[in-house]
Amino acid sequence: MAVSAEDRVSITELIRMHGHLIDNGRLDLLHEVFTEDVAYDVTALGFGVLQGLAAIQEAALALGAGNPVGHHVTNIVLTSQGPDEVFAVSKGLGVNADGTCASVTYEDTVRRGPDGWRITRRKVLPRRVPLGG
Repeated sequence: MAVSAEDRVSITELIRMHGHLIDNGRLDLLHEVFTEDVAYDVTALGFGVLQGLAAIQEAALALGAGNPVGHHVTNIVLTSQGPDEVFAVSKGLGVNADGTCASVTYEDTVRRGPDGWRITRRKVLPRRVPLGG
């Protein structure tokens, strides 16, 4: 089943919103992007799996000035997993206060629920070696 144009726009905007909320410190609005019980897997960055919105908020606050000042998402590709579930893969660029930047791949499971589309699982994979190797 293909992802409809309307759902594609909604999901793409959802994924883009993450950076705006984090960069503006609006951790209180993460429920607009993630489900309450989201599994946010940052194991590859040394933080394990953060379970739920409160864990994401706590981790962001604990990292403090170590957070990027800018999260930028691009190259979003959506694959239907059923009528109410989509797998999304995208690229993320994080710009740090000192001007350095890093690249990650986001792998998201997105589900439609009573409040619309929300990310239920996100895996963050750092990109440290060119050409996938």
